[in-house]
Amino acid sequence: MGHAGAAAAAVRYLRSAPAPGPAARPVDALPRPELRCVRPDERAPVDPAEFRRVLGNFATGVTVVTAPAAEGEPAPAGFACQSFSSLSLDPPLVCFMVGRTSATWPRIARAGVFCVNVLGAGQGALCRAFAVSGADKFAGVAHTPSPVSGAPRLTGAAAWIDCSIHAVHTGGDHLIVVGRVNALGAGESPDGPLLFHRGRFTGLGPVG
Repeated sequence: MGHAGAAAAAVRYLRSAPAPGPAARPVDALPRPELRCVRPDERAPVDPAEFRRVLGNFATGVTVVTAPAAEGEPAPAGFACQSFSSLSLDPPLVCFMVGRTSATWPRIARAGVFCVNVLGAGQGALCRAFAVSGADKFAGVAHTPSPVSGAPRLTGAAAWIDCSIHAVHTGGDHLIVVGRVNALGAGESPDGPLLFHRGRFTGLGPVG
């Protein structure tokens, strides 16, 4: 299944599956803006290296997005993700962005659910392990099932958010995945959250 097919499968899943918990409130979509790709004979408006350098000045939190093994899958899925944000309070929604070439995204789409694990300052090595493609990312990683989806909840994470896929939108070379929050909680991370800034991991220091 291609990435576009995976996204379509996720949307079909959402339309067919009953919403967990209280009935979801209908959300009216805004008109879709006119989007197009840069033509081969047209210069890109911003140099990709400069884009990456300048945007690197924006410090982000670091998460690992996980999903339970879908039918036919040998193991859970997971990847390191900086592009995560809260989106809506009512209904409770979050979102993350994933590259359209990601090999992990189709597995999350097939599962239809995911858990966002917000990493603590001491979990840089764990983040690197989940950033590697093709490896057994869960080898030696302690985790428990999240309460609703069963997606891996990583031990020691600063917080976790258990979600079902609510919508998938295209965004250039990425997909914007919106999740409806079904359960969440915060752990103990005395050194604060793990941050990524200018290509390096950093932290806020002890939280008092």
